[in-house]
Amino acid sequence: MSTRIPTSVLLPTVSWTEACDDVAAQLGPEDELLIIHDTKDDPIAGRAQFPENVQLVTAGDPTGCSGKANAIAAGMEAASHDRIVWTDDDFHHPPDWLDRLQQDYAEHGPTTELPEFAGQDPLAVLLEPIYALGGTLGTYVGDHAWGGAVIFDRDDLDEAEFRSELRQTVSDDGLLGEHTDVTSVRRVRTVPIGGSLRQTLERHVRFNQIFTTHDPTAAKLSFGMLVAGLVGCIVFPPLALALTGLTVGICAMFGVRRLSLLLTVPALAIAMPLGLYAIVRDTFVWGGRRYRWHSKFDVEVLTE
Repeated sequence: MSTRIPTSVLLPTVSWTEACDDVAAQLGPEDELLIIHDTKDDPIAGRAQFPENVQLVTAGDPTGCSGKANAIAAGMEAASHDRIVWTDDDFHHPPDWLDRLQQDYAEHGPTTELPEFAGQDPLAVLLEPIYALGGTLGTYVGDHAWGGAVIFDRDDLDEAEFRSELRQTVSDDGLLGEHTDVTSVRRVRTVPIGGSLRQTLERHVRFNQIFTTHDPTAAKLSFGMLVAGLVGCIVFPPLALALTGLTVGICAMFGVRRLSLLLTVPALAIAMPLGLYAIVRDTFVWGGRRYRWHSKFDVEVLTE
């Protein structure tokens, strides 16, 4: 039986959620959960007590990077252990979540789980096939890190350079994938997204800008395939059924079974103008802050 490696779990959030309870309950005697928030004005800063091995880390307001990247950098600095897990506060962590990640690392090295994005408003639901193909399948095929559930050791990357670059960029997991090779496992976590038209549009802009910034070649190829697929559906209508069936079948391999996948062709149709919109948008909003992302390491934090 393998020995449990002491682990630091980093969870950025401004309020205590069920995910905090879930993860805290899974900690071993030497593990720690770092709850990383922005400032003393956050709701979690007023919490009187925390479970054993849970600590609060104040990251401060970001300057020249996203709030998420700033929080992860602060958490990396405060973490006591060499083994690091990143996670988020917006999905359920089953009782074996942390143990399974530890097992994954023993087998694969740096490892990530996969997100399944579940829309909470009409536009987000319509876009679910896009997120299933890009977020779930794309993460798996490309072995991209997903910041909601990723495990690695400090020795797997040049930590000093990585933390420095975190404080100059937007995407924490996009950057992590450039600093170390990550293996994706076919284990999906359902993440609610959206809730309003504006929230969905802002997320879509952010997703697209992250994709085009960190993997511009793949982004161009994906857009070309999108255009080709839509033209094919117009010229040869049975292709629409084939594409829908293919999407449903592929997603079923990951345990993703949602009626919204039947909207694959309408989703592809709306994704093209929304993709162009995301590219030309000057700013986007994330976590209550507005950002202007000039280039990978040139981020301007604006007042929302």
